[in-house]
Amino acid sequence: MSKLKLGGVSKAYGATMALRRGDLEVEAGEVHVLIGSNGSGKSTLCKIAAGSVRPDAGEVSIDGQPVRISGPQAARSLGIGIFYQELSLAAHRTVAENIFLPDLPVTAGLFVDRAALSGRAARYTALFDGVAGDGLSTDAVVENLRADQRQLVEIMKALATEAPILIFDEPTSALDRAQVDRFFDILRDLKGQGRAMIFISHRMDEIFAIGDRVTVMRDGETVATARIADTDQAEVVRHMVGEAGQGAQAAAPAPVAEGETVLAVRGISGVGYSGVSFEVRKGEILGFGGLHGQGQSRVLRAIFGAHPVASGEILLHGTRLAARGPREAIRSGLAYVSGDRGRDGVIHGRPILENVIPIHALRQRLHLANPAALRQKAQAAVEALRTKFAGFSHPINSLSGGNQQKIVIARWLIDRPDVLLLDDPTKGIDLSAKADLFALIRRLAAEGLGIVLYSSEDAELLANADRILVFNGGRVTRELTGEARTRFNLTQAAYEAA
Repeated sequence: MSKLKLGGVSKAYGATMALRRGDLEVEAGEVHVLIGSNGSGKSTLCKIAAGSVRPDAGEVSIDGQPVRISGPQAARSLGIGIFYQELSLAAHRTVAENIFLPDLPVTAGLFVDRAALSGRAARYTALFDGVAGDGLSTDAVVENLRADQRQLVEIMKALATEAPILIFDEPTSALDRAQVDRFFDILRDLKGQGRAMIFISHRMDEIFAIGDRVTVMRDGETVATARIADTDQAEVVRHMVGEAGQGAQAAAPAPVAEGETVLAVRGISGVGYSGVSFEVRKGEILGFGGLHGQGQSRVLRAIFGAHPVASGEILLHGTRLAARGPREAIRSGLAYVSGDRGRDGVIHGRPILENVIPIHALRQRLHLANPAALRQKAQAAVEALRTKFAGFSHPINSLSGGNQQKIVIARWLIDRPDVLLLDDPTKGIDLSAKADLFALIRRLAAEGLGIVLYSSEDAELLANADRILVFNGGRVTRELTGEARTRFNLTQAAYEAA
């Protein structure tokens, strides 16, 4: 009998189907691997099991009995513990407090029993003795820890639930090899105790090192389940991409002339990436692929001067670029568009005109504004993107998400840059707006711009990029060109050991 079973589970957010049909059975005493590309539905399925997301349909059962999981507390009472991919630690509290935050020991019903708390927490910190590094102790404040140490605390927090069913959503993403090995030893001990565990990872070598069975999800559906001993990495990748993606090659892009190298990046390293090198020619669209969070965005922001570069160099038209911030990068001829328009793009509460013209004003060093002249310049830029808006005086927040993103891109079109850096620019916008954006991107490339495109959607890269650099673990691990630009190769490179 399965310890945990989810059958026909679905979840929609408005018109977006996050999960069409999720099926998963986990047995006591096994590590059941759950794998799928970005957006396949695996995290949503686990959040349903953990009570943080309520399904629209389907059934969840524990030990053969149907259950209704109304929330995270209900999940804990049913014996389900989870490690979330997005860390949920309290930064200003100690390691011990974070481990037992839902269940702090108290004295007299009011005060935290510090001695008892430290003693209980020491049991879990001791699990990682010798690999956690300096500074990780029960009384250490979480905000003072490194990223890998914070991830270890999150793992300890899940282990401390002592739940018979444990879910780990990419728990090793920030860990080094020694820490991963220790964690896997812990999982093997838990298997021997009869615990049932779901393990999500994007590292194919880890999946085959720790898993007993694997379930593959694609496009919001469960498509296959197999024993690890009875399958191999190539078979898992084939299930992930589907029959249509196995031999499907990217649409042939327009040939790129062997022209001037407009941007050259040589061995740059920084927080989250290391030894990244590439060149972009005029008229070329260079794609950045791989799973989300593998260094692609950090590299783009570093080139744009938003993050420091620890080593290496960046050349623009053969001259070393030493931008001390985005202002200097803009004046040098770089443009950057983020998919997080709320954080990096839109000037909230201000008119559309003010959202279109700031780059032009910066590059031209305008001290006095002529509204009529600015509207004329802005009009041509927004029309190039087929932007729908009532008038330049209307607030930017009156527009749809897709039209807001068009405004953010339009601001770079008044004074054309030499290089356009696109950081997942179509995130959260509709298909029509995406089509308009990519039509413009291809037109700009045809006019001679050098373009670097990071997209979390493989189909966008395969349809638009001339070459694709696959990032894995903060490094470029493979370059896909010509006939090698297939969904199979892109997925395999993203999941293979970095």
